[in-house]
Amino acid sequence: MSAKVVCPQHPDANLIEDHRAGDMICSECGLVVGDRVIDVGSEWRTFSNEKGGEDRSRVGGPENNLLSGSDLSTMIGPSTGKASFDSDGNAMYTNRRTVSSSDRTLLNAIKVISSMCDRINLPRTITERANNLFKTVHEGRNLRGRSNEAIAAASLYIACRQEGVPRTFKEIVAVSTVSKKEIGRCFKLILKAHDDTNVDIITTGDFMDRFCGTLGLPRDVQRAATHIAKTAVDLDIVPGRSPISVAAAAIYMASQASSDPRSQKEIADIAGVADVTIRQSYKLMLPSARQLFPEKFKFHIPVEQLPQN
Repeated sequence: MSAKVVCPQHPDANLIEDHRAGDMICSECGLVVGDRVIDVGSEWRTFSNEKGGEDRSRVGGPENNLLSGSDLSTMIGPSTGKASFDSDGNAMYTNRRTVSSSDRTLLNAIKVISSMCDRINLPRTITERANNLFKTVHEGRNLRGRSNEAIAAASLYIACRQEGVPRTFKEIVAVSTVSKKEIGRCFKLILKAHDDTNVDIITTGDFMDRFCGTLGLPRDVQRAATHIAKTAVDLDIVPGRSPISVAAAAIYMASQASSDPRSQKEIADIAGVADVTIRQSYKLMLPSARQLFPEKFKFHIPVEQLPQN
């Protein structure tokens, strides 16, 4: 049992802790009843060399297991040249980072992937999966000649699909600095070069919740669109059409039959496909519209009065 520190004259009085001096002081008589108390709180001094620096931490960044040196490869040594000493004759020191070219590439890729994930609000698990995939591809050296930004974007696209929250190529392109064509090439090369990198087949249901939520559609319209898209695929009404275009056409059909319709352009902007792509899939589905809708759907516009294009 540890002894409790109290004032001998006022054992019931509260003690005041002087963080600067490390003393415990009696609030009644001011007697110092304890000294050299260790402050376990945060560091409130800044040790930055720059004026106005806000960094109050004495430690560096967290370890990064993706790098060969866990990102702790920092050397401190004296400066060279005319700036070796300041005006008072004191030696000046600089931090020199000894980072290999491979680690430098990984660091840049981690920054790019983190930036893309932040812009489209992706969780940390996807960021980490994309980082690990980029490292695997980089160490395999199977994509020589391809830009690291394109590889990073393709890694993020694959990570999203592996985590069950796929994003369209257009969404990845919107937050990257490379073209859709280049990302697509890297995506195919990664899958070809790394057999253990598997991605699930994209279905219409993977995008339905997000598209309908962004459009602000009611829950019954979302359920109807999901049913329409799944039934159209099961009946092979839209052969060769991408799941994204089928999902977009199903949303258009369900919304047009409801009291809250959406135009093809509105849906196209959210889904990342062209208006004509939605129109083509919709025309294939329209002749079978009556059997595509769920039985309990409340029609505001009858099937016969749905738009013909």
